[in-house]
Amino acid sequence: MSEPDTRSGSRRRFLNLTAALALLLAFVPATAIAECRMAVLGDSLTAGYGIDLEAAFPARLEQALAAEGIACEILDAGVSGDTSAGGLARIDWVLDEQPTHLLVELGGNDALRGLPVENLEANLAGIIERAQEDGVAVKLAGMLAPPNLGRRYTQSFAAVYEQLADRYDVPLYPFFLEGAIGQQALMQPDGIHPNEAGVAVIVERILPYVTAWLDATID
Repeated sequence: MSEPDTRSGSRRRFLNLTAALALLLAFVPATAIAECRMAVLGDSLTAGYGIDLEAAFPARLEQALAAEGIACEILDAGVSGDTSAGGLARIDWVLDEQPTHLLVELGGNDALRGLPVENLEANLAGIIERAQEDGVAVKLAGMLAPPNLGRRYTQSFAAVYEQLADRYDVPLYPFFLEGAIGQQALMQPDGIHPNEAGVAVIVERILPYVTAWLDATID
């Protein structure tokens, strides 16, 4: 009696397994299998000033995306007190972490210090250009300057984000603190930083814009 052809049987089992795996992947949503690694380049608003890191914006955003069925690792690249110049100085370190996406939340400290709007524009442009050179998708989160700095400054400040979004064809979320600023129950006593409830509101407001961005940029 001849011995069974074990090689032929193994080959059939391999082909069957491959076909089954291909069929399974066909029914898995693209967002579940695509790699997503987002760095949030920001200041104290994303670093979680005054609250636990588990309740800070990056962690809460990752949780919110997971609840939407989007697996995306969020890297907290926020540094308290950072200006747009500081963000530009750190961008290479952030890109060394090999993110697929970059959410830029900077400018608040530039406004509080009354720094030149031209500097803000140049620094944010440098961040965007550097990220795009590496093929990283970029989204801007805008900031508003305090009204006590005068109408000319506040208008010019807000316009920077709009102009950069147009110039580099990146999506813009107009105001990062939308929904929380000015609400005492959502802000810390300094009136500048959101508390845990405030972060939850910020995440809720920005989430649809982030999911739309990811849908458009994840293969």
